[in-house]
Amino acid sequence: QLQLVESGGGLVQPGGSLILSCAASGSIANIYVMGWYRQAPGKQRELVAVIASDGTSNYADSVKGRFTISRDNAKNTVYLQMNGLELEDTAVYYCNANLRLRFSTNRRDYWGQGTQVTVSS
Repeated sequence: QLQLVESGGGLVQPGGSLILSCAASGSIANIYVMGWYRQAPGKQRELVAVIASDGTSNYADSVKGRFTISRDNAKNTVYLQMNGLELEDTAVYYCNANLRLRFSTNRRDYWGQGTQVTVSS
């Protein structure tokens, strides 16, 4: 089946940097969009950044200029470079992939298990 394996979360001081990665594996025919969402305690899950297979990306206003999303299509992997981290960036970060499996005609969203990012002094 399909697996999304995330890595790179952790504890960092304000102003610090982290890199998240997410690798998709399984019987994949095509990955259309990959991205990152986050959910802070007591809040709804929100979009952080997404990137299409052609490299087109979109960011939440709160992270523009600080975060950079990139993608390695050959490795079915998406990255999130996070610089200038702020206390408000503390959340569980979830990888998302909109894709179609082999032998399927439908595309759908898949989610990773989440990785904790904590920004604290």
